[in-house]
Amino acid sequence: MTAIQMNAEILRNMSIIAEDENLLKRAAKYMRKLVAEKQADPTLMTKEEFFARVDEAREEIRQGKGKRFTNPEEMNAWLNSL
Repeated sequence: MTAIQMNAEILRNMSIIAEDENLLKRAAKYMRKLVAEKQADPTLMTKEEFFARVDEAREEIRQGKGKRFTNPEEMNAWLNSL
């Protein structure tokens, strides 16, 4: 299902929900919860934000700011230290 199709489905359902005050209150409460979850989770990002971070990491590596490991044990030790 595409984003356009999902938006259309949500709008269709909202037009039905809008006729019932109790359902509308429940939908509003749930949407506030979803927004709070998105704002609280720093790992959630848009595609553009993700690729911007990848580009930033590539630039840091180009500048010599990256980490290098000679074996998996060294990498695991570093990860465990975080």
